[in-house]
Parts: sequence; structure tokens; C-alpha cells
Amino acid sequence: MKILILSHRTLFPQNGGYPIVVYNTIKGLVKLGHQVTLISIEDKKLTDRPVDRDAILDKITYRSHYVDTSVSFFDAFLNLFRKTAHIIERYFDEELEKVLADELRTNIYDIIQFEGLFVAPYLSVVRRSTKAKVIFRAHNIEHQVWARLSKQRADPFKKIYLGMLARRIKTYELEQLNNFDGIIVFTPQDEFFIRSNDINIPVKVLPISVDLHNYAPDHTKTEFPSLFFLGSLSWMPNREGIEWFIDNFHADLTGNDLRVRFYLAGSDIPEEFDDYEVPGKIYIQGEVDDALDFVNNKSIMIVPLLSGGGMRVKIVEGMAMQKCIISTTLGAEGIDYEDGHDILIADNREDFYDAIRRCITDESFCRKIGANARALVERHHNVEGVTDKLIRYYREMLDASYLS
Repeated sequence: MKILILSHRTLFPQNGGYPIVVYNTIKGLVKLGHQVTLISIEDKKLTDRPVDRDAILDKITYRSHYVDTSVSFFDAFLNLFRKTAHIIERYFDEELEKVLADELRTNIYDIIQFEGLFVAPYLSVVRRSTKAKVIFRAHNIEHQVWARLSKQRADPFKKIYLGMLARRIKTYELEQLNNFDGIIVFTPQDEFFIRSNDINIPVKVLPISVDLHNYAPDHTKTEFPSLFFLGSLSWMPNREGIEWFIDNFHADLTGNDLRVRFYLAGSDIPEEFDDYEVPGKIYIQGEVDDALDFVNNKSIMIVPLLSGGGMRVKIVEGMAMQKCIISTTLGAEGIDYEDGHDILIADNREDFYDAIRRCITDESFCRKIGANARALVERHHNVEGVTDKLIRYYREMLDASYLS
């Protein structure tokens, strides 16, 4: 099968859930012998970061195209008087549209997969240029992310602005979803939303997958007890959640109440977060060279997500590394977990406090939660099993086209 994948981020560096998901999908498809072409949007920030070339790039046809996705304050102000969502429009580029048209005139594909809403502006050129089945993979229901962010804001201007943006994204999102041949989602919650909004496109729930061979925990190197968060703070729900956590637990972590070190790592951590750091108590580490090594060296993962959507890649990776994870219900959305068995759910300060206190005082309990979490990932999130289901879905789409 010949497959073209369109993404709004490059695969490398692997410093966020989106590139990890796309990478693992491509890896699974290549392993099964399918021909994959990847066309990615590359913004200036990522262009400036040197990264090692991964072997997977030698097994696919790959090209990236620079698009200036920056938005000035003036652009955001002007958008107040329009009906469109500039946060999506900024990914459209006429030169990339021409590149896609040329690619589709030159090569015949069976499947074209759009990785999220930010590449949806290129759907029209794809439809004009190919008869391939066009699949949309929803990494989340995008407008819900912004709507939930709006509800969390105390500043009335930000609340109004984000609410307006969420409504515009919702209008665009629902219009676009009806224009694809098939839709893939990570969670049953996202499937329910799509089916309840008069979208008559075949929907398939396929969870996030990981290559378990890459996740080899070594407990002899793990600091116990230790708390950690790993994620990009350029994604607003991550920043909002970690600010809530530090604001609520800074005194507990720096005093003698919760005797545990807390480590914050990830990309795009603002400079003002340095003010949270307290030697021997709270460490603001920024982007780490080896994310899995960082995870392996810590014992208790926190995911205080208050908004957002979809399935959290970092939780699946943390489970694969046998970490004891404390997450909000929203953070663990879509994962087939059992609270108290393979993850701990905490939706407010009191629940988080109780979960942290129990974990930092009982290493065997943490180990048991982590072992159960790994077993869950082996059952539901291994890349081989998920890729097999993905291929079956592709074939169903192609067979339906042939029969019609």
C-alpha cells in the first residue's frame, strides 16, 4: 500500500506527543512493508534546532517545507474582526499547496492521512489532485481544547477571546470533518462527539501506540521518592496544568510536609519558571537530552491536566516505563485504566495531595502500579497490534470505494 502522511510538525526532535505519534505510525507501517511518504510543515523554531538523522527517514520518502506560522499581536487583533481562526490559517502556504499538487500528479497513492486539523487547509488541493482515500486523524477535538482553556481563565478578556476562538475553530472543524472519507480518533470520547454532531463519516478508535522495545526500565537507576513532569509548555494545557500544580504545592514541596524532590522538564519552559526553583526541593531542568533516561531516573509521574483533549502520549510512555502515574481524569482520557490498579486519578488538590503522600511513603505500592501500567500498554498500545488494526481500516476504506 502507498501512503502519504501530512503533518504540521516535523518528526524531530521527538519532544512532544504529536511527533511521537506520527513517528510510531510510520515505523509500524514501514515494518509491515508499506511505502510511506511524509510531508511536514517546518517552522522557524524547529529549523534552528540541529537534530540527529533517524534511520526511519532512510526508509521513507520525506520532505519538509518551511512555513512561517508566527502570529503577531497585530494579526491577532485583526482576527477579532473576522470570522476565521488565524491559529489554523497560519499553517496554509501557497508554495506548499503547489508542492502537494505536484506530488499527487507525479505519484498515485492509496491513502492520504491528515494528521490533525492544522493541515486541513490543504484538503481542497488534495481532493482536486487525487482519487486516493483521504483519512483524517484527530489528535484531539481541537475546539474543545480552546473551550476548556477559556473556562479555566480568570481574566475576562482572555476568557472572551479564547471562547470566541473556540467557537470559530468548532465551526471550521465540523465543516472539515464531513469532507474526509474516514476519521481516526484516539478515544471513545472523541468518537462520541463526532457521531453526535451529524458527521456521517466512518470513525475508527485506534489508541496511541509505542514500540515497547524502546522502553526498558532500570529500577536500579530510579530515585525514590521523586516527582516529575515532562512535557512541552508551548502547549497551553500543559502550562496551565503545571502552573496550577506548582502554585498549589510549592509550599508543601519546599517545606517539610511533602519530603520529595520535584523535577520539571520539557521544551519551551518560560524563563519565569526559574523563580519556582528551590535547590534540593524543586528543579526546573528545561529540555533534556534523553527523555526516556530522565523518566527512568524518576519514580512518580504527575499529569495535572485541567484542559485539553485526546490521549496523552506521555502517560502511555510513562506506563511503558513502569512509572507510577498520578493524573486527572481528563489527562487519562481514552486510556483503559483502573484507578488504583495501573494509575492514580486525582481531580483536585486534596486528591493530588493524598496520592502523592501515599506514593512517596510506599515504594512497593508504586512498583506495583507501574508493573500493572506496563501490562496495560502491552495489551492495548503496542505498535504492532495498533498498526495491524490501522491497515485493516485502510483496507475497509479501499474495499468500500471499490464496491461503490
